[in-house]
Amino acid sequence: MNGILRLTLRYLAYNKLKTITLILCVTLAVLLPVLLQFAVSWFEQDLHSRANATPLVAGVKGSRFDLALQSMYFSRADLEPTNLQAVETIQESGYALPIPLAVRFTAQGAPIVGTTLDYFEFRKLDVGSGTNLKRLGDCVLGASVAERLQLKPGDRLMSDPLNVFDLSGNYPLKMRVVGVLERSHSPDDEAVFVDLKTEWIISGIGHGHQSINADTSKDLVLKQKDQQTVANAAVPQFNEVTEENLSSFHFHGDTTTFPVSSIIVVPHDEKSEVLLLGMYDSPKADLQLIRPTEIVDELLQMVFRVKQLFDLNTFLVSLSVGLLLVLVFTLSLRLRRRERQTMFQLGCSRSVIWKLQLTEVLLILVSSLVLVLCITAVIRVYAEQLLRIWIIE
Repeated sequence: MNGILRLTLRYLAYNKLKTITLILCVTLAVLLPVLLQFAVSWFEQDLHSRANATPLVAGVKGSRFDLALQSMYFSRADLEPTNLQAVETIQESGYALPIPLAVRFTAQGAPIVGTTLDYFEFRKLDVGSGTNLKRLGDCVLGASVAERLQLKPGDRLMSDPLNVFDLSGNYPLKMRVVGVLERSHSPDDEAVFVDLKTEWIISGIGHGHQSINADTSKDLVLKQKDQQTVANAAVPQFNEVTEENLSSFHFHGDTTTFPVSSIIVVPHDEKSEVLLLGMYDSPKADLQLIRPTEIVDELLQMVFRVKQLFDLNTFLVSLSVGLLLVLVFTLSLRLRRRERQTMFQLGCSRSVIWKLQLTEVLLILVSSLVLVLCITAVIRVYAEQLLRIWIIE
């Protein structure tokens, strides 16, 4: 048997191009269905896990899928925001704990999530280093964001402008990193968390600037009447909240009208959940209240339908590769007829000759399977991040 294996290895090594081509063909035929099944299984598991941990989500009527994914994965969605009044309405009902989310901006590509401290308790997120949010301008980083950007408590992180060519738009805010969350193996690892008011400052609803009084330069004054001085747009605004200028930051307008992307609703019990669903199950209601688990089930049904098409395509490709391999080995047997005759004349039995051929096929199949396992192991390490990036985008 050692002699058969040695002769087969010598033959495969001599015909490198043929061997590599066959191994790659078999590898691709096996790899595609394996990766597809792995991706769908992980996708289903992750979606169900996140949805089961999110009882209800409230938001302006529109795409239910976008609303659910934005609330669970902080994905970018063109949804009309609701306001803080909706949060207070749910709070005053006494049926549930509302957790507002404002997801409109990014920092170095990571989503900035404006929320309250209730979110950290709800998701069971612990601060690994530093502290939690304390004041305006503070931010807490997810473990993956901190690792990718090499940031730690005490560093600064600048928010991304929505449009670099829009000079009248929002001003990027330099945020103070006060803490890094422990790794939770969830979308929270990829986010930057700030207070709602900090998010509103980034959006331009609130701002801070130098004090305006009688001694202020006339170039910065729009009008002055009695003891009241009104500044114009030329007054420079602060792009960082510090202890010195903290008191200068303020908001214009009624805070109950300030935007909130969505609301995670945590009912106190099953009865409260039913009452809440009934409250918003009306054509006159401004908001829609959805169960993320139901949305995920609908989404996965569509994914499985698409997967069936991929499975059919994979079967046809595998069948084609199988027929190609049969053709290659058949032609190889014909081309090596004189070689087999020579081996027979040298004293090799016909069974030994066929063992050589079968060993060649087995070595190619085993090499392909080993290559598939190696590629799958490598992809599995980064699959979680890749699929989450795909969901967020």
